[in-house]
Amino acid sequence: MMFGNYKEKMRNFWRGIEVPENLSSVTTIDEASEVSAEEAGLTHAQVNQIWGAVEGFFATGMHPGIGFCMRKNGKVILNRSIGYARGVRESEGLEKPILMTPQTPICLYSASKAVMAMLVHKLAEEGKVNLLNPVAHYIPEFGQAGKDKITIYQMLAHRGGFPMIEQDVPLDEMFNRESILDIIYKTEVTCPDGRDQAYHAVTSGFIADELIRRTTGKTIVEYLDEKISKPMGMKHFTYGLDKAGRDEVALNYITGMRNGKIIGGILEKALGVSLEDAASLSNSEDFMTMPVPSANLYATAEEICRFYQMLLDDGQYGKKKIFEKLTIQTATREAGKARLDKAIKIPMRFSAGFMLGGNPLGMYGLRTHEAYGHLGFSNIFCWADPDRDISVAFLSTGKPILGSHILALPKLMHTISSLTETVE
Repeated sequence: MMFGNYKEKMRNFWRGIEVPENLSSVTTIDEASEVSAEEAGLTHAQVNQIWGAVEGFFATGMHPGIGFCMRKNGKVILNRSIGYARGVRESEGLEKPILMTPQTPICLYSASKAVMAMLVHKLAEEGKVNLLNPVAHYIPEFGQAGKDKITIYQMLAHRGGFPMIEQDVPLDEMFNRESILDIIYKTEVTCPDGRDQAYHAVTSGFIADELIRRTTGKTIVEYLDEKISKPMGMKHFTYGLDKAGRDEVALNYITGMRNGKIIGGILEKALGVSLEDAASLSNSEDFMTMPVPSANLYATAEEICRFYQMLLDDGQYGKKKIFEKLTIQTATREAGKARLDKAIKIPMRFSAGFMLGGNPLGMYGLRTHEAYGHLGFSNIFCWADPDRDISVAFLSTGKPILGSHILALPKLMHTISSLTETVE
């Protein structure tokens, strides 16, 4: 009894979920999509180790639901889910939790930016924009408040000088595209020559959408559907959701320790809202409905993994050419060496659209200098690694910063990077 009370106290301290002893009871495997380990160039033991690291991450109780997909040498070796899509809190009023499945769409949060950036690179590929031209060349209103020389490339590389909206914005205006654009246009530039690196959490997505509208006459949702989602046979993979999608999407949950003033303050300034608000807001109908190009792409783990595999394959998907090889090279080439980001206060190395790996250690594991992908709030990782010929999507619904998962995260990344590394 005393041990049971202790476990309950710890779960409340970490704001975690109760993890069943039998993880297979909350695991769903898409067996039809997975190939044998040997067919992908790995061993059965290696694949089991990778999945074991995912199970270990779930066992921390910090993530109610996880979708995981991984390809090696172009072959799907893991396409699974573990945990629950919704119903883990009594306040939701469900009799029992609803299981996550590999077909459950999940909000990618900031991992949405990589797809948004590739749509802007598609504009350049089609000759509709030049990445080295000022944004104001296509959107004159953007040139206000010292932003007249900021280029599209600088914006995609988080050097656009408008990383956040400084003024308080009423909640109803947060979901009004025209209001947000007007605020961004009037935002004073922080560095007019585009030299300062400061993570643009939300702002750049609205400008990317407007670029697409001004140069194609289409919304970002329509352009994404035409250029990527339909050609690649995606069921979800869109910004915002219709009614049917809102009913099946996984919900997000605040977990982990309550953040102190320092960590909470830094992240709140970068995100524009508190962590608690960011999680609860993402479960609202307004957020799910309105396209937020930097923050609300909805996809399954397999779909975003499929996207990264297409990038690894030089833009080819089956017989369809989604991007030119040169476009992908431009998008994934580093914009500068790792430097302390002025918004999120950690060293980051960006390309014009992606968070890059590193040597000897990077966000995607050991010796991952060539890897490119994106992190999403707070433990969503999607990436491709040309050196290892892997594409990976780890989508989670828990939103901890500090929690019992802290050691499980580097273990997961180390397991994937070490077991798939090419030995010469």
